[in-house]
Amino acid sequence: MQTDSIARDAVTDPVIVVRGLDKTYEGGFKALKGIDLAVRRGEIFALLGPNGAGKTTLISIICGIVNPGRGTVTVDGHDIIRDWRKTRTVIGLVPQELKTDAFETVWNTVRFSRGLFGKAPDDAYLEQLLKDLSLWDKRDAKILALSGGMKRRVMIAKALSHQPMVLFLDEPTAGVDVELRRDMWTMVRRLRESGVTIILTTHYIEEAEDMADRVGVINKGELIVVEEKTALMQKLGKKQLRLQLHEPLSCLPQALSAYGLELNGKCDEIIYTYDTQGERTGITALLKDLSVAGIGFKDLSTRQDTLEQIFVELVTEKA
Repeated sequence: MQTDSIARDAVTDPVIVVRGLDKTYEGGFKALKGIDLAVRRGEIFALLGPNGAGKTTLISIICGIVNPGRGTVTVDGHDIIRDWRKTRTVIGLVPQELKTDAFETVWNTVRFSRGLFGKAPDDAYLEQLLKDLSLWDKRDAKILALSGGMKRRVMIAKALSHQPMVLFLDEPTAGVDVELRRDMWTMVRRLRESGVTIILTTHYIEEAEDMADRVGVINKGELIVVEEKTALMQKLGKKQLRLQLHEPLSCLPQALSAYGLELNGKCDEIIYTYDTQGERTGITALLKDLSVAGIGFKDLSTRQDTLEQIFVELVTEKA
């Protein structure tokens, strides 16, 4: 029983706690407004938002790159200001920008990065890391000679060189090839299984839908929702019932106006959108009223909103 209790605590125990965080840049731009967030140990947390929403500012503050304004941030129980040395040793960051010494080799770059965090040399670990990222054959190549995708792999290797317990991935697959994206998500899943907490920002919302345990949406510096991914999609996602008609309709009968129905472009399909959380979907009544109106259909199907559609609706509502 004690083992089960420890396992539950590991899932719910926050490794990052942000309270009342504000950030205003010179010139008066308020990048963050009262952010409250707890990231659970061992989860994959996707932070979504449009350009300029505050994602990178929030990550940069937690990682110690940007000074916070008002508020507090702790990582693994350590305050990022008072215990900055300790917090930086437990964090790995893959930034959007490709910044590394162009004239150094891959191996020396990753080995040096591990040493910066005070970690003892562990060439066996670094060798496996480079192999996992398909970089082992390039270990003696200079960064300057690598493709953009290979440089991105080096950035990931640097971030993981000191075996952090928290890994930030800030738009890690922007502009990279499909092979790297696949390799990286395989590694992310493996890291999560080993207990590493992953915080991901991405414009590829299908990645968040596939990978994340929880989702946070930030817009104009405000965190507007934090929710379990599946619960968010159930709570905010709508379903569509699509009825394929025997014959196209020129228009929908007035008697059906209460259902808010739509016709597709060819006017041969009726689209009914309903709330999955409602006590009644209205489908039974709709089918009955369609029959009364003399409208027959040959097939029907349903479709659930994607996370991308939910994200767009959330951001639009807060605009």
